[in-house]
Amino acid sequence: MEFKFTPTSLPEVLLIETPKISDERGYFMESYKQSQFIASGIKADFVQDNFSFSQKGVLRGLHYQLPPHAQGKLVRAITGRIWDVAVDIRKSSPTFGKWLGVELSEDNGLALYIPPGFAHGFVVLSESAGVLYKTTAEYHPSSERGIVWNDPKLNIVWPVQTPVLSDKDKKYPVLEKAEAYPESNRI
Repeated sequence: MEFKFTPTSLPEVLLIETPKISDERGYFMESYKQSQFIASGIKADFVQDNFSFSQKGVLRGLHYQLPPHAQGKLVRAITGRIWDVAVDIRKSSPTFGKWLGVELSEDNGLALYIPPGFAHGFVVLSESAGVLYKTTAEYHPSSERGIVWNDPKLNIVWPVQTPVLSDKDKKYPVLEKAEAYPESNRI
């Protein structure tokens, strides 16, 4: 099975198509194959898998971790549908403060690779969704940071009016006041 890696408007963020083999029993697909990821230029070592289950309208994010615990993420909706967002937070990047949103769903089988140096978040579009994501660094609470989901300068077009948020996610600062991602950690 061949994966298809497509650059996005944020060139380091890749949309990944994975073929499914379907029959009357259901379907089979490979969700990750190291050799194909390396051949596409993704030389990430994934060290932790996370799974979240959320109800419609739940928005998680925008999250990131600072080096040396910065995380790249490989995100996929296992059940349901989500609107997945990546924001470039590298100040010296030509795409600093730019964002990308893409629908990931059980039906379309798409995944999104988000390298370190990007904040990440998603909102659930279906009645519920199960999201699986691999990370390149383990969760490290003291390195965790975030940006408020509705930062007016980012102007992310979320497909919900009043999302359900955690108390932590409500209190994050705007990008302009968030702790900067160090310039020496460009990817």
